[in-house]
Parts: sequence; structure tokens; C-alpha cells
Amino acid sequence: MSRAAVKSLLPILLFALAGAAHAAQGESVHPDTGARTWTTAAHGVTFSLTQILPDQARAFYLNRGFGVKATEVYATACVFMTILRNDAAPGVLHYELDDWGVMHEAGERPPLSFDYWNERLAAFDLSDPALLAFRWAQFPPSQSYQPGGDWNQGMLTSGLASGERFDIVARWRVGGRDYEATLEGVTRAS
Repeated sequence: MSRAAVKSLLPILLFALAGAAHAAQGESVHPDTGARTWTTAAHGVTFSLTQILPDQARAFYLNRGFGVKATEVYATACVFMTILRNDAAPGVLHYELDDWGVMHEAGERPPLSFDYWNERLAAFDLSDPALLAFRWAQFPPSQSYQPGGDWNQGMLTSGLASGERFDIVARWRVGGRDYEATLEGVTRAS
């Protein structure tokens, strides 16, 4: 087989390997902070959540102009650094955060949205620069990623109480077809 033929088959092979070899969920703990990270790969896409400790969220938002009360409301809302990366999906990945599911004993619902937080934070009369910093730090409500490693990250909140375990399902579309990846047994940082 010619080099050009192999090169043209590479994206198909990568997708087949990434999709067929549905990776097991991984979990790690940061040695200094104790923050946990959950990671999985499915259908050529990597999905991960890392706990943002309440003190980390407090420091981040206090330094961006939030008052103490507004910061506390957000910092205690079960915050995660979220990453979604299109490693080798068969095309452009598109997601809508409203399609994702946080599953726990009360049922399934989407993660708390930027609109939810915008309304909740309105009571604290935050400055425009503080709200802009907040918006840009959040996981986007909708995004498209090219294959080959295109990705993004941002903060995402489940809104669950301390110690609650939940599963989260990331859902996306590629070429009109639905896909998903699930992280199981995720817990909020205390």
C-alpha cells in the first residue's frame, strides 16, 4: 500500500480505534490539593471533569471583582473544570450543554447554565468586568470542534450538595448522528 493511501486512511483508522476501543473511565487525584479528575474517551472524543475546590473558586472570583457573598454562592455550587476534545471523531463535533445530563437520585437535568448563573448573580450587582470574566470562565453553552484535537475547557456546575455522587453524560452530534460519553461516580469537592 502506498504512503499516500495509508495517509488517507489514517483518520478512519484513528476513529475506528478511538470509537471501538471505548476507553475505560480513569480517575486520578492531584497529590497536593486532593482534587479528583474523571476522564473517559468515546467515539474519538475525550471528556473530563476536575473538581475545583471551593477555596480555588473563591480565590478566582474574588480576584475578578466578585464580592464575598456572590463568590460564596458560586464556590459552593459543585464546580468542575470541564474539558471536551475532538481527538478523532468522524467530523465536526457540535454540542449543546442543555442536552447534557447530570444524573443523581432526584433524576436527570442539565448542568447549571450560564443563564441560570447570570440571573442568580444579578442580585449581587456585579460590575460589567466581573460578569465578563465570569462568562469567559464558564464552559461554553454551545460549541463546535474540528477533529484532530480541537477542544475547550471551562467551569461547569452541577449545583449538587457536598458529598453527593452523580453521573454526567456529555452528548454531541457529528454529521447528524448522536454520540455520548458518561463519567460515573463523580463527587463534589468539599
